[in-house]
Amino acid sequence: MTTPVSSFTETFDAIFLAIVIFSVITLLLITAFMVYFVIRYNRKRHPRAEPIHGNTTLEIIWTVIPLLIVSGMFYYGYEGFRYLREVPEDAFSVNVVGRMWDWTFQYENGKTSDKLYVPLDRNVKLSMTSLDVNHSFFIPAFRVKEDVVPGRTTYLWFKPQTVGPADVFCAEYCGQRHAYMLSEVVVLEPEVFERWYTGEETAPPAAVPSATDAAPAREVTGFTEDQRERARKVLWDNGCFSCHTTDGSENLGPSLKGLYGQDRYVLVDGQERVIPADGDYLRRAIVDPDAELVKGYDGVIMPPADDLDPEELNLIIEYIKSLR
Repeated sequence: MTTPVSSFTETFDAIFLAIVIFSVITLLLITAFMVYFVIRYNRKRHPRAEPIHGNTTLEIIWTVIPLLIVSGMFYYGYEGFRYLREVPEDAFSVNVVGRMWDWTFQYENGKTSDKLYVPLDRNVKLSMTSLDVNHSFFIPAFRVKEDVVPGRTTYLWFKPQTVGPADVFCAEYCGQRHAYMLSEVVVLEPEVFERWYTGEETAPPAAVPSATDAAPAREVTGFTEDQRERARKVLWDNGCFSCHTTDGSENLGPSLKGLYGQDRYVLVDGQERVIPADGDYLRRAIVDPDAELVKGYDGVIMPPADDLDPEELNLIIEYIKSLR
């Protein structure tokens, strides 16, 4: 499948090509003059130095011509930038949330996805914010990039011209798994996108991994499958699966599988202690992770999930208990 393009691709490529052409021509001219002067004024031809007098006309020419070239490059570059910042009023709006180390896309109808699904040939506006550190939302195929900053909302827009997937990167170093902060923008035919957006069909796949992707969970009295799915959604929405797994495999943080009931070696005020991973410990680890740093993971930054309500917090704890 070919990589899709946007309304900016042709414009920005033309500007870039023009700058490269001007730069190459300038380089060739300067090189040619250098070679000419080396040959014309070499020591064999001019064993004795001669005084050089200024030439006002020549100085004006070599000042005005580069000025015109640079002004032209600035003008076309500014026109492209101005076009990028003027969002059409009919743009389809999507909220983008960046955090270490994933992207979440939230639609106006409440849908949430880990991939950006957009309709073909329709203006799309992305309103972006970060939950932790500076990120940068970058779609190389669309020639668009914008910083994503905590505490403020930035934006960009584009109009996809062809269908297909295109890579999304973070272009601002944001921590240990910066290189893995990847996603896709998937351009769909309007009718296909509408069916997905309105919920008439489940494909493209939803953002939250299904429970079948996790290791088999032990049943806990009073903890239903519906509650388990809700707990996984809370964990996903808060970026927990970026660092923690549920199958026992290693990641930036300890796996949640088999965590409950273990003895945890932690650092408290620089002193090593052994604490059982009971419900109280899990609650502290979620709400205030810096208070008790797990030995071996003390160099990993974990943002506190202090905005969870008591029900969500209890769901997560019961879910972790069920992973055996």
